[in-house]
Amino acid sequence: MSEARWEQLLRYRFIEIVALWEGRLTTRHLCDVFGIGRQQASKDINNYKRSVAPGNLEYDSVLKGYLPAPNFTPKVTRGITEEYLEILAGASEIQQVLGGLPGALATTEILQVPRRQVPPEILRPLIKAARGHLRIEVDYVSLNRPDREGRIIVPHTLVWTGLRWHVRAWCEKNGDFRDFVLSRFRGIPELMDSSDHNAKGDSDWQTWIEIILGPDPRLTTEQQDVVAHDYGMTDGRWRLKVRAKLLPYLLKLLQVEAGGNQHDPQAQQVVVLNHAELEQWLFTSN
Repeated sequence: MSEARWEQLLRYRFIEIVALWEGRLTTRHLCDVFGIGRQQASKDINNYKRSVAPGNLEYDSVLKGYLPAPNFTPKVTRGITEEYLEILAGASEIQQVLGGLPGALATTEILQVPRRQVPPEILRPLIKAARGHLRIEVDYVSLNRPDREGRIIVPHTLVWTGLRWHVRAWCEKNGDFRDFVLSRFRGIPELMDSSDHNAKGDSDWQTWIEIILGPDPRLTTEQQDVVAHDYGMTDGRWRLKVRAKLLPYLLKLLQVEAGGNQHDPQAQQVVVLNHAELEQWLFTSN
């Protein structure tokens, strides 16, 4: 496949993903992501409608965008949540996110975490609520409450922890900001009126902290040098800035035990050096 045709296919896939998961597509989406002009973007959308997936998109003159038709059927994507969420995460180049690269890079294998599918009927209103600072009524389940429980929340940010997706939101029931796992929403969320609660008022979200990691001191000097090089440490230290509320997720992703209870220094290899400064953020519930 030529480079031009490959880029065209990527734009068709992007059109399909945005329309399906956001519920509204404009030429601006294509212009911003691919660096093309509005005329080319309009041409791509019309070609998609005419040649790739007739009947998939309908233009709404009030919303000034293309909406997915009731019988929308993915033609150049798989129609799964990850295709949209990975774009939000910026996990890789757009070519890698939207589909496999040409054969020149086929010697790469990427380990995938288990999929936690979220239907567009759930994700769309959550995204709309987050962007519009809207209250939204949802049904939610958890390990402590496996039966559906109605809540009214005000989402402000989708969060990728490296293992699964959350949404950070104000919870009216608990009167504070909490994390909600996307795959635990049930039913169809109902959009409500606007709210004054947003990310700026989430003090825990706005707090940034520094975590300092270093080689496990139980390793030999030579082993510590190897670990320091692996992690690109400077003077035996790896300093990371993270939102305070995301610290437990970061440690879990790095497979680092923060409490100093590691049994095998060669298994984890790194330890948290400023544990006392971080303790208040390690064991508080969301």
